[in-house]
Amino acid sequence: METLIWILHVLSAAGVIVLVLLQHGKGADMGAAFGSGSSGSLFGASGSANFLSRTTGVLAAVFFMTSLGLTYLSTNRNESGGVMDKAAPIQSVKPAEPAPAAPAAEEGPSKATEIPE
Repeated sequence: METLIWILHVLSAAGVIVLVLLQHGKGADMGAAFGSGSSGSLFGASGSANFLSRTTGVLAAVFFMTSLGLTYLSTNRNESGGVMDKAAPIQSVKPAEPAPAAPAAEEGPSKATEIPE
């Protein structure tokens, strides 16, 4: 059920974005108010809502409903506790014993410790 709501939510969000970008803005009709067209108001003639604006409204309503549904589903879980309660417990690791020391070489001083003459 939650997956279906998520899919519907994402599709309605994408649809609202596309439809808003496709619509003709009212600010674009500003030139009509100053003599280049016959408009009844400053921002153009206002007519009845067309198909794009009605579809945008319906998709926006679907988006809000799915948002509320996802909020309801996320807050009404029977699981208690936070994220840290669900984390895997930390296991203590015993420190490793030191490796046995290598036997000292009997050949004399190493070349790195010799003093140059």
